[in-house]
Amino acid sequence: MWIAFMWGGISASAVVIGALAALFLKIPKRVIGWIMAFGTGTLIGAATYELLGDALNDGGIIPTAIGFTAGAVVYTLFDLLVSANGGAGRKRSAKSGDSNQSGLGIFAGTVMDAIPESIMLGASLLAGNGVSVVLVVSIFVSNIPEGLSSTVGLQGKYSRAKIILMWLSVLLISALAALGGYLFLEQLPEEMGAAIGAFAGGGIIAMICSTMMPEAFEEGGPVVGLIASMGLLVSLLLDL
Repeated sequence: MWIAFMWGGISASAVVIGALAALFLKIPKRVIGWIMAFGTGTLIGAATYELLGDALNDGGIIPTAIGFTAGAVVYTLFDLLVSANGGAGRKRSAKSGDSNQSGLGIFAGTVMDAIPESIMLGASLLAGNGVSVVLVVSIFVSNIPEGLSSTVGLQGKYSRAKIILMWLSVLLISALAALGGYLFLEQLPEEMGAAIGAFAGGGIIAMICSTMMPEAFEEGGPVVGLIASMGLLVSLLLDL
């Protein structure tokens, strides 16, 4: 049980690492875009091989299709809500606006992005084969540029101490979400667990397309297509 909590915290610690890098180092935006592109590729692979693949094997096509569609729809609705309240640029390497909603929107959006990943990371332990390496690597790599970009968006509005505290709270929430995924999904029948896995996969794919991919291309240029492809290849190799 506590292993799920630990791995959730480890994968989310990359947000804090990215935040510290943004606060104390000067990292070119192009590099941030490249890292995000690689994270995009690994997350697509993790969502496909780990979440959708397992959901299809365990529950069949109907629960998988319903769960995946519902996950994408629910994430999109929340994304619209968060974006309307200042969180649209949470992965953008630009200063936040003048309202409190902008900073809080960035924070809320980051939490929203982290929860489905962490839930399924905890759930991956239920198979009895240890934590999913593909999910850990994918979430960790994708969280680094998220911490970088989001922190740049918060600088000048919040103190360094407050920014670090915000990302530490994201780490704690992610660890709790991984623990919740382990405890909650353990009690469910196979078909329901498969549907929830597909739900998380739909949310992750929607998040990648609406936030990570645009930011990666905007900052990193056309080469991000190649970098994302290599990220996908890495996730495939890790899943072997």
